[in-house]
Amino acid sequence: MDSSSLKGLLEEHAQLEEQLADPSVHADQARARKLGRRYAELSPVVKTVRELDTARDDLETAKELAAEDAAFAAEAEEISAKIPVLEAKLTELLLPRDPYDGSDVVMEIKSGEGGEESALFAGDLLRMYLRYAERHGWKAEVLDSVDSDLGGFKDVTVSIKSRSADVDGVWARLKFEGGVHRVQRVPATESQGRIHTSASGVLIYPEPEDVEVEIDPNDLRIDVYRSSGPGGQSVNTTDSAVRITHLPTGVVVSCQNEKSQIQNRARALQVLQARLQAIAEEEAAAKASDARRSQVRTVDRSERVRTYNFAENRIADHRVNYKAYNLDQVLDGDLDGVLNALITADREERLAAHAG
Repeated sequence: MDSSSLKGLLEEHAQLEEQLADPSVHADQARARKLGRRYAELSPVVKTVRELDTARDDLETAKELAAEDAAFAAEAEEISAKIPVLEAKLTELLLPRDPYDGSDVVMEIKSGEGGEESALFAGDLLRMYLRYAERHGWKAEVLDSVDSDLGGFKDVTVSIKSRSADVDGVWARLKFEGGVHRVQRVPATESQGRIHTSASGVLIYPEPEDVEVEIDPNDLRIDVYRSSGPGGQSVNTTDSAVRITHLPTGVVVSCQNEKSQIQNRARALQVLQARLQAIAEEEAAAKASDARRSQVRTVDRSERVRTYNFAENRIADHRVNYKAYNLDQVLDGDLDGVLNALITADREERLAAHAG
């Protein structure tokens, strides 16, 4: 980045600091959150620029002093070694960021090949993500679910929200989870003790704070029905559950976990908004021949992104050749090992593209 662009970022940071110090700004929580996130994004850049400027000034001073006193030569050498490290750090910080890294997410988990076993595994994946969210202090909420006969899920939609305006939010950590997750284990339905392979699919998309996709009310078909619990039992005496079909795309969203029809309708519209936004971005990326990772839309074992092998207590992510033998801990929400490997690989890929 040239010096004028860098100067522009420093000025923006100073302006944001002023705005956030103004109490009137915080009357609009959405605006304050947006400004706070941008401020948090720029702060490491500003800190590194200042450290780099200080190091360069100190190096000049040490060189001048070394000309008169050899004792300062070692100090100059030490400072000189710090500068490339700070320059590399600044380069990384200035890489284009995913604009949704601070966003909350909507996640769908769908059973696929494997019948009841796949539905049970979908339930295992849901619990894994719920526990991971709990570890990070995030708020997770199941919006809608279709249960299976043995207590798993044929389809479940969950919202995961951060409680703070962090620059790296839920999307930054979970955005690579989309795809087919394969499980190898002896199913509860297997009487002979044989290991079976089945799969469940995960779809994940950022939940935009601001409306970016216009939804024409005439494009919607809205159905209401009674909420149901396990086994299809009605848990509500009123038609409070809502199903919205977006006719042009065929996208169907339902929500039954809120207390009233109005709340379920509002939540379902938010999820529909996020789904349509994700579809619009995928289409735009395809037109631009963007190399952004696409999520698998069919639950086909051959398109797997990750394998969970219960017999060996092994988890393997096939995109980054990650392998670990702590599957029990991963299913209990200890996902940071595999997520860090994916995030590191993505960062290295972006650095390589920048260098090229």
